[in-house]
Amino acid sequence: MKVVRFHAPGDVRIEDAPVPTPGPGDVQVRVRNCSTCGTDVKISKFGHQNITPPRVMGHEIAGEVSELGEGVEGWAVGDRVQIIAAVPDGTCGECTRGRMSVCAHQESIGYQYDGGFAEYVVVPAKVLAVNGLNRIPDGVGFAEASVAEPLACVLNGQELANVGPGDDVVIIGSGPIGCLHVRLARARGANRVFLVDLNRERLDLAAGLVHPDAAICGSETDVVDAVLKLTDGRGADVIITAAASGAAQEQAIQMAARSARISLFGGLPKDKPTITLDSNLVHYRELTVVGANGSAPSHNAEALRLIASGEVPVSDLITHRLPLDRALEAFDIVARGEAIKVTIEP
Repeated sequence: MKVVRFHAPGDVRIEDAPVPTPGPGDVQVRVRNCSTCGTDVKISKFGHQNITPPRVMGHEIAGEVSELGEGVEGWAVGDRVQIIAAVPDGTCGECTRGRMSVCAHQESIGYQYDGGFAEYVVVPAKVLAVNGLNRIPDGVGFAEASVAEPLACVLNGQELANVGPGDDVVIIGSGPIGCLHVRLARARGANRVFLVDLNRERLDLAAGLVHPDAAICGSETDVVDAVLKLTDGRGADVIITAAASGAAQEQAIQMAARSARISLFGGLPKDKPTITLDSNLVHYRELTVVGANGSAPSHNAEALRLIASGEVPVSDLITHRLPLDRALEAFDIVARGEAIKVTIEP
């Protein structure tokens, strides 16, 4: 079979590989869609501390069960499935307290285990042990199901930020994650949702799909001033920084209403991870600043439900579909910001 394999930063190859065989408790899946994200681009260029090369990449996976390992029950060949990316151990102190998204011993598909940029992938028994293999609901295609993984991360972030009815929400970053945040905020009852980006072309592409109440281009206007004007000087109830930008995080604090919640959703570059935070604004406005990292298996199941119900549409966010042998081209498209969501169809 063909695979996309990471060997070293800047050295990602499309190669031939044997079809993997499931061991006891494992499930082999015929990959139908594995979608790409900015993390794939970063890994291809810079590597990752948790990847031991050579490693098959890809972690937003949907497909069909093609073979069962010894002892696997409850699944059958032909079952349509979506696979979690972040794999908690299910037994550590955080997991037993219901905080699987921050499991101290978390592993990941495409990092410690071979991923879905391949014709077949083996789902480890550890995934099944934490209910991380999900049935795709009827009426949901494989491409849509592959978007459940990033939507699960978005869902975790909005739960932590307590997005709800009546909120004015600002999303900074109009990539696929930002688009999913807009759609989910609507589904959770937000009053108004404003979308912000520095790149006018990318902002217009996203806004044309998800229709925020206002689209604010940070390269053309003062973002904080624009949000304050839109909210009659009050500020936003929730600000989500869906971009790897310290400046965006600093702006988020400045545009926050009293008792607002700020989600630092996008991580910062490792060589510049600090920001200047006006702690008096946090103090006097009684702000809540939260992080958001990944998702729990339960978020993936809920994401599939939201997609199936139509509460969070995702099919129109998939702007590019490419075969496996064009995966490196897909990474370039993502890096240039020319797409919302690019999916690979092996």
